[in-house]
Amino acid sequence: MYGLYDKEGILRFVDSDKDACIAYAELFELGSTNYCLMDLANDTKRKLSTNLDQSQEENNS
Repeated sequence: MYGLYDKEGILRFVDSDKDACIAYAELFELGSTNYCLMDLANDTKRKLSTNLDQSQEENNS
């Protein structure tokens, strides 16, 4: 999943297709300096892994 954020950090569009996110930016005339495209799937995996490690430490105490 990809998320398209505007320059204020507001999530504007989410899609599994990177090109669809770019098309959304073009449709609303967001220049490449006015948005950020992030790979949400990889970011979620990192957060999930971190959360699992923390919960394991809590259970061991």
